[in-house]
Amino acid sequence: MPESALPESALPESAASPEAALPAAVLFDMDGTLVDTEQLWWQTAAEIAEELRHPLTEQDAPEVLGQAVEHTAAHLHRVSGTTLGEAELADRLGESFAAKVAAETVPRPGALALLASLRDARVPTALVSASPRRVVDLVLSAIGRDWFAVTLAAEDTERTKPAPDPYLAAARRLGLDPAVCLAVEDTPTGVASATAAGCAVLAVPSTPTPMPAGDRITLLASLEQADLALLGKLAAAPAV
Repeated sequence: MPESALPESALPESAASPEAALPAAVLFDMDGTLVDTEQLWWQTAAEIAEELRHPLTEQDAPEVLGQAVEHTAAHLHRVSGTTLGEAELADRLGESFAAKVAAETVPRPGALALLASLRDARVPTALVSASPRRVVDLVLSAIGRDWFAVTLAAEDTERTKPAPDPYLAAARRLGLDPAVCLAVEDTPTGVASATAAGCAVLAVPSTPTPMPAGDRITLLASLEQADLALLGKLAAAPAV
């Protein structure tokens, strides 16, 4: 099926099917998916880009949103022509972003309720982030560490998103085939990573950036529209 936006009217029907299969596991992105930090990341990159005399525009979004610190640092180095090294830019981005996250970590609507329902149903979950471990740990301190059986940060795999490595690693640590797992993402970069790993994807965009279409990619406006029956149905969609 093509990428689809599930109407709210369809959700009560799925919720009314208690016998529906549960997902084998749900693998959550962090920034912009579970917590409202994607805007903080854009703000961080925009502030440093302004110092480099390269104001960010929509054309920069694919190189910032959902990307690892090192990727965005390399992009800013390239487009600004700065004499600052990529490593120094990455350090500045990381320090500024961590400070913003420490000061302001807000769960996305429906995120904690969905995590609670998965925990109550004993569905294993993983946190799969392209952020540095120090940022992941700050968020976990704010929302709770016990939601997740597995947490992965940018340093935990040789390649991070959009490569499939983070989702492959999460599924492997859970002892599962990625094909039976559902990934929840908010950016095209994250969706690309999850689909390359073979996961079904629930995309809940945090920005207006267009999402890729795919047979196992489903679009929702908010996690408030998701329930266990819907997640099970999406995870069970056959790969083609």
